[in-house]
Amino acid sequence: MAKTANVFARVEPEVKMQAENVLAELGIPMSNAINLYLRQIVLRRGIPFETKLPALKPVALGALSEEEVDAMLEEAVAQIKAGRVRPMEEVHADFQRKYGI
Repeated sequence: MAKTANVFARVEPEVKMQAENVLAELGIPMSNAINLYLRQIVLRRGIPFETKLPALKPVALGALSEEEVDAMLEEAVAQIKAGRVRPMEEVHADFQRKYGI
């Protein structure tokens, strides 16, 4: 058997619990999943998934002026009148694909 080393990490309890639930469904112990992750870092010589900020920065409605909100609403109405609409399911799927949510 190969030698082993301990890894200690602080994680959010809720995230840990959710990950444990998913891994339990897959039949993979947490230690095996962490070992897989570390092996992928070695093989890829970096983080094995894309790490970048979203292209569009979310905007809090309260951070906008009344004029900015009006302009956004007018643009939305213009798009609807021009027929530039898509089913919500399609928009949601695109959003999930783009942001990995």
